[in-house]
Amino acid sequence: MTHLTYLEAAVVGLVQGISEMFPVSSLGHSVLIPAIVGGSWARDLNVARPESPYLAFIVGLHVATAIALIIYFWRDWLRIIGGLGSSLRDRRVRTADQKLAWMIVLATIPVGIAGLLFEHAFRVIFGKPVIAGVFLAVNGVILIAGERFRTRASVAADAAVAAAREPAEPAGTREPVAALQPTGMRTPAAPPAQSAVGPPRQAAQDGAVQADQRLAAVSYPRAVAIGSAQILALLAGISRDGVTMVAGMTRGLSREDAARFAFLLATPVILAAGALKVPDLLGPLGSGIRGQILLGSMLSGAGAYLSVRFLLRYLRTRTLTPFGVYCLIAGLACVVYLGLVR
Repeated sequence: MTHLTYLEAAVVGLVQGISEMFPVSSLGHSVLIPAIVGGSWARDLNVARPESPYLAFIVGLHVATAIALIIYFWRDWLRIIGGLGSSLRDRRVRTADQKLAWMIVLATIPVGIAGLLFEHAFRVIFGKPVIAGVFLAVNGVILIAGERFRTRASVAADAAVAAAREPAEPAGTREPVAALQPTGMRTPAAPPAQSAVGPPRQAAQDGAVQADQRLAAVSYPRAVAIGSAQILALLAGISRDGVTMVAGMTRGLSREDAARFAFLLATPVILAAGALKVPDLLGPLGSGIRGQILLGSMLSGAGAYLSVRFLLRYLRTRTLTPFGVYCLIAGLACVVYLGLVR
C-alpha cells in the first residue's frame, strides 16, 4: 500500500531541505504543512504517530541534507577530519584545525545524548500541529530577541570580518590577523594580501580558512554551550540552526561565523540521526515508498545546498529578524487556524 504520494514527497522534501538550513524549523514545517492541507496529507504525513512511514521518509530527507552540507563544506571537513586524526596521533592540540575538530566533537555530545534519550518522547508529546505552531512562534521570538540584544562583542566581530574581507590596505594600517589568535595556538599564516582581490574561488577558499581560524579561537566551554542549544530543536517548531546562531552571537561570534559554526555543528548531528534510523528505510516502514523517498531526498539535498550557499552570503550584511518575524506570524496564524478555526 502506498503511504506517501510523489506530490507529497516532492513538496515536503523541498520544503524540508530549505527550512533545515533557514532558521525556521524544518521539523515544524514537516508537522504543520500536512495539518494545514488536511485530508490524505494529514493522514499520511503524521510524524507523531507511532510506526508512521512518514518517519522513514524524514530519515531519508535528513541524510540527504547532511550529504549536501558535507558537499558544500568539503574542504573544511577535510581539514577538520585531518586535524582530528593528527591530534589523536600526536596526542596534543596545537593547530586551529585540531582545535576546531575537538570543539565540534565536544559540542555535539550534549545534543547527541539528549536525542538518544528524549527524541521519541518529544516527537510523540510535542509533535502535534498546534504545539508545533506555538514553538514556531517561540522560535521567532528567539531570533528577534537574539538580534535585538546582540552583544557588543558580536557587533564588533561583524565589523572585523567585514574589514578582513575588504581589499588589503597599505602595510601597517591594519592589525595583523595573527593577533586575533589565542596565545599558544599555532595557526597557518594569513593568506597573502593579494588573495583578497584574486580569483573569486581562491578568495573564497582563503575566507573559509580565516573563518575556521576565528572559530578555533572560541573556548571549549563556549563551544559546548553553543552546541547545547541544539537540544531545543528536539521541539518541533524550534530551529536547530536558528537557536545555534543566536547562541553563537550571544557568545561574541559575528553573525556570519555563528551561521558557519551552526552548519558545521549540524552536519554530524543530522547525519547521525539519519544513520541510526536507516533500518527504517530498509524495513517495513519504507516498503512501498522508496521511490518517493528518493525523489524527496534529491529535492531536499538540492534545496539544502542552495540554501546554505545563499544564507552565508545573506548573513554578511543582513539580520535574522525577517526570519523571526515570519516564524512569529506563521506560528500564531497556525495556532489560530488549527486550534480555533478548524
